[in-house]
Amino acid sequence: MPDAAITRQVAQRLRELYEHHRTLDPREVASFYEPGRGTYPPELAGAEADRFGIALATVDDGALHTVGDDTTPFALQSISKVFAYALAVEDHGEDEVMRHVGVEPSGDAFNSIVFDERRNRPYNPMVNAGAIVTSSLVRGRDGAEKLDRILDAVRRYAGNPSLRVDEETFAGEMQIADRNRAIAYLMRSQGMLEGDVEETLELYLRQCSITVTCRDLAVAGATLANGGVNPVTGERVLGRARVRGVLSVMYTCGMYDFAGEWAFEVGVPAKSGVSGGILAAVPGKMGIAVLSPGLDEYGNSVRGTRVCREMSVRLGLHTFAAESEDEILRASAS
Repeated sequence: MPDAAITRQVAQRLRELYEHHRTLDPREVASFYEPGRGTYPPELAGAEADRFGIALATVDDGALHTVGDDTTPFALQSISKVFAYALAVEDHGEDEVMRHVGVEPSGDAFNSIVFDERRNRPYNPMVNAGAIVTSSLVRGRDGAEKLDRILDAVRRYAGNPSLRVDEETFAGEMQIADRNRAIAYLMRSQGMLEGDVEETLELYLRQCSITVTCRDLAVAGATLANGGVNPVTGERVLGRARVRGVLSVMYTCGMYDFAGEWAFEVGVPAKSGVSGGILAAVPGKMGIAVLSPGLDEYGNSVRGTRVCREMSVRLGLHTFAAESEDEILRASAS
């Protein structure tokens, strides 16, 4: 069990972080996301704009520290790409998956109809085109069995067997799936995607409609940060040899066309979703989850990005950080 004094200190720091970023100027927000219905302007967001939660899960004992809307369910959306990619790599190995989906940042929006023409494949598994192919690579007799395996994997990462697909969210996503459908049919016409396009599209949108809470997502992040072992359940969910590749793709491609700035400023593997969630994994330390539906022009949570940036600076979480801001302040005061 974590030391009580440490727990109180973490709780205090989280509360300070939460209050610091609680105010959100609508002018700083490009859109809000309503599950199943796409984006809508800030002035129509209503109570959705106030949803804000932060959760941390440590790798040593799985201790959870939360503040705000930590139990509010939301759709994984693009964060689900991480788990489907990891499962595809477990099924086929990195080399085989690389034949179908690259690992290069595209520099384009997450839903761009742009491919790596030299190798005739999507650029990476964190954009929609790559994720559709990745989902199709998950082993299973049909889409239902593939979905069962993806859902089971997410449950084991999060340590929560009750996670499910929200059918209302899925139905709404199917109504606005024209662009993803165009991407999928174009890929099949060019030999990048095999099988029934509609079945694959349904699989992809159902995996995006799996709902989690900040608590679930923080534990999932801690599982990745812990070399693939869930620190709460003790179960190995992903082989250690596969974790490096998953985290690498998250680091370079996980934040859409903001990935370069994220790597420069925050410096930890992460994945965002248009429902306002951010999943971050700090290897050997913790998993971080933030929920805040106000999105910037890249489709990333405005509050979530700022929270992760401040945590990285103050705690020295950046992959290449020599010391944290807190350490610098303590040294200067001594």
